[in-house]
Amino acid sequence: ISIFFQDFSKAMSQAGSSQFQEVIRQELEYSMKVELDKILATAHSNEIEHTKKDLEGFKKLFHRFLQEKGPSVDWGKIQRPPEDSIQPYEKIKARGLPDNIASVLNKLVVVKLNGGLGTSMGCKGPKSLIGVRNENTFLDLTVQQIEHLNKSYNTDVPLVLMNSFNTDDDTKKILQKYSHSRVKIYTFNQSRYPRINKETLLPIAKDVSYSGENTECWYPPGHGDIYASFYNSGLLDNLIAEGKEYIFVSNIDNLGATVDLYILNHLMNPPNGKRCEFVMEVTNKTRADVKGGTLTQYENKLRLVEIAQVPKAHVDEFKSVSKFKIFNTNNLWIALSAIKRLQEKNAIDMEIIVNPKTLDGGLNVIQLETAVGAAIKSFENSLGINVPRSRFLPVKTTSDLLLVMSNLYSLNAGSLTMSEKREFPTVPLVKLGSSFTKVQDYLRRFESIPDMLELDHLTVSGDVTFGKNVSLKGTVIIIANHGDRIDIPAGALLENKIVSGNLRILDH
Repeated sequence: ISIFFQDFSKAMSQAGSSQFQEVIRQELEYSMKVELDKILATAHSNEIEHTKKDLEGFKKLFHRFLQEKGPSVDWGKIQRPPEDSIQPYEKIKARGLPDNIASVLNKLVVVKLNGGLGTSMGCKGPKSLIGVRNENTFLDLTVQQIEHLNKSYNTDVPLVLMNSFNTDDDTKKILQKYSHSRVKIYTFNQSRYPRINKETLLPIAKDVSYSGENTECWYPPGHGDIYASFYNSGLLDNLIAEGKEYIFVSNIDNLGATVDLYILNHLMNPPNGKRCEFVMEVTNKTRADVKGGTLTQYENKLRLVEIAQVPKAHVDEFKSVSKFKIFNTNNLWIALSAIKRLQEKNAIDMEIIVNPKTLDGGLNVIQLETAVGAAIKSFENSLGINVPRSRFLPVKTTSDLLLVMSNLYSLNAGSLTMSEKREFPTVPLVKLGSSFTKVQDYLRRFESIPDMLELDHLTVSGDVTFGKNVSLKGTVIIIANHGDRIDIPAGALLENKIVSGNLRILDH
């Protein structure tokens, strides 16, 4: 009997604790609703409609955040994807192209994720407006690529930019310069969600404004917001009415994400007659990509698993290049009709990413986000395509910028291709120290970009500058100790060298 009572009281206390948690959840949701209503009450009449939509979307996300036990996947359920669910790009390319490729292209829309600021590289304003090659910005190169397509095939592929409230004004100002280009450009805005205090789980914003003191109160909720905001903007319906069928989505800072006609043809003319609603481009992991999200089979669906969802005990296994060989490039091809169908059924399921931030004043906040690729499991007949590494060329840091500005790549009609003079197709590993983090400092430290055709590895640390026409080959490590400075002289050739200490070259 005593064992029975022990079990009974244990069950009761667990029930009590879950009831208690439910009461707390309800109270938090009610308090959040009260605060959001107060914020909405401060909106001007012309802001009410879209502010309401934003806050409704946020409320749904917050509700799920309170309900879910945490981001972990059940590690035991993760399986390797079936052989045919991730196709090699070579196989897709081997099918060739049909004669009517122009009519296939006319069904495509290119969407670039343009919500990010250049703050991590020390720039103000949209990241897409940073100069990356011969004065061309990310946006210039994107427009040039699509214009070249439209001229070559006599097509009408439009460009759609998903901006955030941070990038919208500056981007729209700059778009005027493309008014004579052969590309229709549309924009829509990501939602604007309130950051919440980590302790109270209530919004830190007191009204709808997001300028001045309130800049830090709001955030764009990750690129998973594309489905709802694209649908809400009305642009999705307009493009479907124009006969468009697929979008090709990628990050604007991925210079390798150009329109691929072979993948598009595979989507529009599938070999088995059954169209894919969602294609994710993946590529082989290197040691630099161990944290990238990977495609797995989970409950009979293809599923993207990110490092944040992995139970701590399995993180090293997740990072293993031998077990999980591929990662998501965030180049995605998605059927417009499927987005519309799932959005109308409220059936797009994406894991919540809880992103903690510390504001300038020291306040700890969290922002709830989602990732566009996580929705793959909601679509029918999804597919991974293992593409060459050249389709993943993101510029996240000045180390990446050095690679794309160098003679490793040649620029043609907005597209970067690796130079034929480089003997092996891998990209050198470049690590520039903190003196190079900001674009302005980085540019000041190179009189011209070095010749890097035969470079394998470059590490630079401390106060280092490069003169004109420097050549770097093999493995080069340059370390200026604190208080020292190293000037690499003009015309220098460094091959498999370690340079340290102090080297000042003074004009006389």
